[in-house]
Amino acid sequence: MTTPLLQVDGVGKRFGGFIALDGVDLTIPAGERVGLIGPNGSGKSTLVNCLSGTLVHETGTVCFEGRDLAGLGPHQRTRRGIARSFQLPRPFASLTIAENIRVPLVWAAESRRGRRLSEPEIADRIAEVLGQMGLADRARHMPRDLTQVDMRKLELARALAAEPRLLIADEAMAGLSNSEVDEIVALLIRLNEAGITVVLIEHIMRAVMQFSQRLVVLVSGRKIADGAPAEVVRHPEVERAYLGQ
Repeated sequence: MTTPLLQVDGVGKRFGGFIALDGVDLTIPAGERVGLIGPNGSGKSTLVNCLSGTLVHETGTVCFEGRDLAGLGPHQRTRRGIARSFQLPRPFASLTIAENIRVPLVWAAESRRGRRLSEPEIADRIAEVLGQMGLADRARHMPRDLTQVDMRKLELARALAAEPRLLIADEAMAGLSNSEVDEIVALLIRLNEAGITVVLIEHIMRAVMQFSQRLVVLVSGRKIADGAPAEVVRHPEVERAYLGQ
């Protein structure tokens, strides 16, 4: 049997007496597009933080490419091939757009490749990433010059520059117009088609349904549904807890 890209077994996390995650299981094969949804406070961010190494879970295991990630911090997991974007973009404000791409490229991608990249290779890869994101003409601009949608693209570009096998996109469309949402969804699908497994955490259900091959729902720290999107949204508990029906 093929080893899944990500295997989460019985992951639990507490904050004092509050149970944020209660024995969550999740299996993600390579190449899949997964939507992760749930109401505010359901445990989505806590789960993502446990996967990326920002938080340490108390119970259960997280394995990536068959290897247990216990004890590895965020930077080490990034070098292993897990990248994430944040709901609030966090670019280096004093660096140009191209320089923002160079940092994860040199730091993480070089490590994954096992060798130093030449300056022409770095320049070519920066141009390739910016081209994929539709930011090629903004390479010398500063982050403050970008529109909101382009700032979201930059956040995804910085994650992409680390050359991940798994990309976790955390609310990459919050605050965008309908056309901008469609643009980001199409971009994420293209990244997936290029070989990157993508987990999308999002509240915009239209985008989630358009993007996802599989939908996972958390409520009160528990996984209550996991399957085909059209079936999951008809799950009675999902309708009550998330869709307000």
